[in-house]
Order: sequence, then structure tokens, then C-alpha cells
Amino acid sequence: MNHVHATVNGRQSTSAALKGHYSEITNRIVQAIESGATMADMPWHQVGNPIPSNVESGKQYRGINILSLWASSLKQGFSSGIWGTYKQWADLGCQVRKGERASPVVFWDSYTDDQSDSETTVQRTFCKRFSVFNSLQVEGYDPAPALELNQNHQIVAAEAFFLNIGADLRVGGDVAGYSKSGDFIRVPELKQFKRSEGYYSTIAHEHIHWSGHESRLSRDLSGRFGDASYAMEELIAELGAAFLCSDIGVTTSPRDDHAGYISSWLRVLKNDHRAIFYAASAAQKAVDYLKSVCEEDPVLVGSALVMATKKVFDISE
Repeated sequence: MNHVHATVNGRQSTSAALKGHYSEITNRIVQAIESGATMADMPWHQVGNPIPSNVESGKQYRGINILSLWASSLKQGFSSGIWGTYKQWADLGCQVRKGERASPVVFWDSYTDDQSDSETTVQRTFCKRFSVFNSLQVEGYDPAPALELNQNHQIVAAEAFFLNIGADLRVGGDVAGYSKSGDFIRVPELKQFKRSEGYYSTIAHEHIHWSGHESRLSRDLSGRFGDASYAMEELIAELGAAFLCSDIGVTTSPRDDHAGYISSWLRVLKNDHRAIFYAASAAQKAVDYLKSVCEEDPVLVGSALVMATKKVFDISE
């Protein structure tokens, strides 16, 4: 059996609080989507969006937490991707400025509860909610110099990553897309895009679709979202491409052909406060899968990919 409950900063809470966690983060993301809906400029399209990471552990946040913190950064104008709880900043000798508003993140975990009065074993899943602050909200923090990538490094990194995946990628024509029946990706030539970032973010988007093939992750949304399944698959591809491109160092761009999906996304998200959690989780799984199938070296992602690429291709600084 599996039971779900919530905790706030480590303390168990009620099912109502769990629903509150879903609603709080969903509402923040809905507001961010609505603010950019007129130009299809979503919170994951911001220039220079780093994958948010924790100041204490150095680990990147994942899934819904990336999207939630990106929405917070967009709303409050943060350019930094470093976050931490009040205590984590205090432990580093930093002080969160008075009046600063925290942003929510959630973590899932589970444990096995052996019932003392029976032989029944219950698997309990719990959700922890934490409040975090961006490094630009604190005083006394001296960040390490960030790795600066020029456009050539970004392009080579992207080329190397997608080449290593080994999908059937066909360049040509006027329309990008993934053929599920033929199991191949088609994308127009680079010269047909205004910027190289648009070319590689489009390839990333189509690779997320590719990951859902029945021979890979077998992602079928029809049972979960019904008539909205096609639009939600597009949302998963959008989020996955944003997560992946940010890790590689490529800026994602708004696509005019996605403007028509926005109303469907908003309708689903407003009616189902777990939908964005599901979509972000599916997007993260897709990104993890693509990283795992890089044939040459599965650790060639993010900064590691760029540094290895510079070594392999003898790119000068």
C-alpha cells in the first residue's frame, strides 16, 4: 500500500497542506505563463536562465523546482541561479535582507512503515516544502566566478551532445517535427533560423518527443490528460528542451507555432493542480534519459560537456 502526506520544513502536515503545495506552485507558474501569453514568451524562455542550484550542496534542483524558481526569478528579476534556505545562508555567514520574500521548493521521499499490529507493510510517500532565497536577496555572499561560454563553445557543446545521442536526425525541409511512426526527427537547416540558439533548442525539443517513443520511455498521456494529451506532450517537450538547453548553455526561443497551445495549457493547469508537476517530472525523466544514452560519455553534460568538448576539439579560450 502507498500513502501520501506532506511535511513543511520536516514536519508532517495534512492532505489539505499537500494540496496547498500543489496549488501554491501551480498558481505561480500559471501567473508567469499568463504574463507572457501574448508573445508566447514563457518563463522558461528567459535569456541566461541557469539551472537553479543549492548553495550548500551545489546540486541542481530538478523538475518542478526548476520551473518554480525560474518563475520566481522572472517575477523578481533575479539573474543568479544560486538558492538556499534561511538557515543555509546563515550557516555561511550571510544574512537574508529584511522584507525579502521566499520562494517555494518541494521534495519527495518515501519510507517503509512496518505496521506493529500486523504483517502489513505500508509504503509512505511524503512531500517536504522548503522556503528558499536567491543569492541576490542576501548580504555577505561572494559567489565563485561563473564559467563564461562564448557562442562557439555553446554550439560545439550542443552539436556534441546531440551527436552522441544517436537519434535519426534529418536536416532539411521547412518544418521541424518528430515522426513517431518513422521514429526520426526532421529539422530545417541552420541557415533558416534567425539565431543558432533557435536551431539547437528546436533539436532539443524534438529529442524530448523522440524520448517518449514506446521503445524508450513509452510516454502515453492519453489516459492522464485525454483530449489535452497532445498539448501536454508539447508542454513536456518545451520544459524538457528548456532544462536541457540551460544545462548545455543554449538559450531557448519562443516558437510561434506554440502560441495556440497556451490556452490549452492554462486550462489544464487551472483545473488540475498536479498537472504541471506531472509535466515537469516527465520532462526531467526525458532529459535524464537523453543524458544516459549519450554513446561516448554520459557525463558530457553542462559544464563537463563544454570542458570536454574544448579538449576534444582543441577550442581556444
